[in-house]
Amino acid sequence: MAYHPQPADVVSGEQYRYALQNFRIAHEKVEEQRRQLEEQERHVAQLRARITLLEGGDDQQKGQQKGGQSVDDFSIKVAASNLEKQINRWAAEVVRTHPGSLDYIRGAILDDISDDTSGIKDVPTTALQVQNLLRHAIAETISEAIINCLIITNSNETNAQLTRIHEFLFAKDPTVAFVWRRQTFVAAIETCSPEMTIQLLQETMPTLLDFFTEGGQTGPPAPLVAIINAAYTFSRMLHGSRSSSAGSNDAFYRAFVPELGSILDATQVELSKRCIRSERGEIDRVGSTIFPGLVKVTRPTPGAHMKKGEVVQTTVRRSQVICECAMGIGGPPPRPPPGPPPGPPPPMPDEAFSDGGYDDLVNHAARLHITNSSPPRPAYPGPQGYSGAPTV
Repeated sequence: MAYHPQPADVVSGEQYRYALQNFRIAHEKVEEQRRQLEEQERHVAQLRARITLLEGGDDQQKGQQKGGQSVDDFSIKVAASNLEKQINRWAAEVVRTHPGSLDYIRGAILDDISDDTSGIKDVPTTALQVQNLLRHAIAETISEAIINCLIITNSNETNAQLTRIHEFLFAKDPTVAFVWRRQTFVAAIETCSPEMTIQLLQETMPTLLDFFTEGGQTGPPAPLVAIINAAYTFSRMLHGSRSSSAGSNDAFYRAFVPELGSILDATQVELSKRCIRSERGEIDRVGSTIFPGLVKVTRPTPGAHMKKGEVVQTTVRRSQVICECAMGIGGPPPRPPPGPPPGPPPPMPDEAFSDGGYDDLVNHAARLHITNSSPPRPAYPGPQGYSGAPTV
C-alpha cells in the first residue's frame, strides 16, 4: 500500500505578515499598559508621602520617640501616670527640705490658686496639706498653660494666637483642624526655653516663683523645670500624634482641674485616698487636685440631636483628687470607728447579801448603775447616711 503524506499547514506570506503585525501591536499595547500601571504606582506613592508629611509623619522619628506614630487612651494614661509620680516626688521634696515654714509655703500657694481658699486658711497647716496644694498649683499650670494652649514657639503671644486659629478651624471642619495641627507641630520647639519656662510660671504661679527664687537664685529650681519640660512632652504627644482611639483622627485633647470645694463627681474625678465621708453616704468635696483630668473633644456624629457648634467631650482620664476630709479641712474631722463594747460590771461585794435583805441588794444595784455607768455605744453607720443601733 502506498503512503501518501498529508499536506503541511502552509500560509501565504501576506497572512504571515498580517499575523505578525497584529502580535506586535498587541505586545506594544501590553507594554504601554505596564508603563501606565508603574506611573500610577509612582503617583500613589507620592500622594502617600504627601499625606504623611501633612500629618506630621516625618516628625515622629524626631519628636515622638515614645508611643510610636499614634496615641491611644492607654498610652495617654501611662504617660500621665509617670508625670504624676514626678510631680509627687517634687512636692514631697519641697516639703521635706525647704527651709521655709509650712505656713509661709501654704500662704504662697494659696495666693496663686484662683479658687476660693477661705476654708483652707481657717485650719492649721500640715505637711500633707502643703504637699497636696503644691500638686494642685502645678496641675493648674499644666492644664491651662501647657495642655490647653498649643505651644509651638517660645512666644506666649504667638502660641495664644495659634491656639485661637486651631479653635476656629475646629469649629469649621475638624479634619482640616487635625491636619493643620499636626503639620504645625512638625515645626514645634523640642523643649521650652528657660525664658519661656519662667514666663509660664510668672503667669500661673507668680508668688510661688518668687518663693523658689529667694536667696539669690536666678531661676526656678531644676526639678520644677524638669516637670515643665515633661509636661510639654506629654502635651506634644497629645496634640502632635494620630489618635487611634475610636477610629477618629478629628479629635483633640483638653485638660481640666476641678474647683476646690466642689462636690465629688465620680464621672470626672477619682479619689487617690480613701474618703470616709463618701463611704458613710455623706457629701464630701474636692480638697486638692494632684493631676488634671483629660477629655477628648470631638464633633457630634451626623444625625445627633445637638445644637450647632456643640462638641462631644469624652473623659479619657479622670482628674486625680484628694477629698477635704483626707486633708483635714472643710468641716469637723471624720468620726472614729466604733470602739470595743463595754466590759461586764465589777462583781458585787459580799455585803450586798448581808442581813439587809432584798432592799439592800436593790440599793447596791442602783449605786453600781450610777458609779460604773459606761458611755453609750456609738451609732452604727448604716447605708446612705442612716444611723441606727446595731441589731443584736
